[in-house]
Amino acid sequence: MTGKSRFTPFLKQCFVTAAVGSNIIGHGCVIGYPAILLPQLSRPDTEIVLSKSVASWIAAVLGITQLIGSFITPPIMERYGRRIAHLAVTLPVLIGWFITIMATGYEGLLIGRILQGLSIGMLSPLRSVLIGEYASPKNRGAFLTTVSLTQAFGILFVHLLGSLISWQQTALVCVFFSFVSLVMTIYSPESPSWLAARSRYDECREVFHWLRGDEEDDELEEMIHARMMFEKARLTQKIGRKPNKVKQAMITAQKREFYKPIILMIHAYVMVQFAGGTTMAAYSTTIITLIMGPNVNPHFWMIFLDTQRFISNSVAVFIIQKMKRRTVMFLTGGLCVISQLLIAAYVYCRDNNLLPYDAVWIPALLINLQFFTVATGMLPLPNVIGGEVFPLEYRSIGGSISLATMSASFFAVLKTFPSLIDAVGIVGTYSIYAGLLTYCLTVISILLPETKGKTLQQIEDEFRGRPLAPKEIEEKMVFQSCPVLTYKRKMSARRCSTPLLH
Repeated sequence: MTGKSRFTPFLKQCFVTAAVGSNIIGHGCVIGYPAILLPQLSRPDTEIVLSKSVASWIAAVLGITQLIGSFITPPIMERYGRRIAHLAVTLPVLIGWFITIMATGYEGLLIGRILQGLSIGMLSPLRSVLIGEYASPKNRGAFLTTVSLTQAFGILFVHLLGSLISWQQTALVCVFFSFVSLVMTIYSPESPSWLAARSRYDECREVFHWLRGDEEDDELEEMIHARMMFEKARLTQKIGRKPNKVKQAMITAQKREFYKPIILMIHAYVMVQFAGGTTMAAYSTTIITLIMGPNVNPHFWMIFLDTQRFISNSVAVFIIQKMKRRTVMFLTGGLCVISQLLIAAYVYCRDNNLLPYDAVWIPALLINLQFFTVATGMLPLPNVIGGEVFPLEYRSIGGSISLATMSASFFAVLKTFPSLIDAVGIVGTYSIYAGLLTYCLTVISILLPETKGKTLQQIEDEFRGRPLAPKEIEEKMVFQSCPVLTYKRKMSARRCSTPLLH
């Protein structure tokens, strides 16, 4: 095929990102669904009666199935590719919504939530990897920020819709987002990084040029060369002697480029759960009533805060694109800790009649400050960083290990929140969360390098803590200067630079 594509590389990157984003919107609907399901099922005329303990399981069971799902995807994405894995992710959530629609008892709702949580867990290690591998370094930060933006829109959408129609009708509408994602994924290409990892270099160049155009060939050849060197080293090891898998695993675990990103992302994902966005999505009316008082309209403020969160997530796309990752992380993280402590102090003083002046705008301002910090930095940045810091050969297993911690903490936060409120109140709960946030931010400050504007290979080298060894540099120079290889590489790039779609 010859001729120019009607679509620019930027628009093509938008398309493949939107395929992932549509699925995340559906998952945002899943996360926010308990906030409209549980209040409707607490009415006297409801057909399904839930106890307080059962209701907490409906909200929190996602954490367990997310944990399971996060270990299902890596073997699929490594063996069959990112695209096939994304198609597989969509099926459980579609089935889960239809089971929820037809549910006549607690069992049906729980099964639906289990399948939906499985889908969320399956997408978690894939979404940032997929977007990170599709997008160019100059757009990667903005595109990865859409992970939290689309999730925030899903939460806003389901809360708004559920305030107007029944929970069954809400579930029926929410199916639409996952179905659209399924169709868009069918028409998306495979990730060039995965093609390089499978030594399918011609296809890698073809997809890379389709996604990026002809202006980023340096990154393409850097990625292919690094993979060739990795395969050469592995082949040499196999020829030399039979590898000891236990010894290899121990050696791998001691590599800085393996364990440092995992420790970093474990703390980043745990931080997300205690920042307040997770509990507010599932228990928004309860939290609003406890902080703002029983006289406010919790449903109005739920929609208002969801809208503010969506707007802040939209602003975060530009903030993260322009500012350094570390600056945004610690600025928003520090403000989030301060906002939680101020909320705890306000509620304590109000309940003990220590306030010289009180008005509803005070807690409203504090909650909005907390939501602003969550939406602009605390929630989007871990998704951005998670798509950048893992080396190619450890990207799946590293992502799964760190995301397992996120799933476990997601379950722990949602399952223990009602009991924690009963035990220590909103004052104690927010004080504990602020302490955990401070700890996570301290660890992140030690491990997080600046990743803005860097290629994935450069970030990997920075975690490794050393430049290329002299032998590796010599091999690279030989590879680049070899006339036969250079000629073949140029001819392959020319043949494969034609777009997949016109």
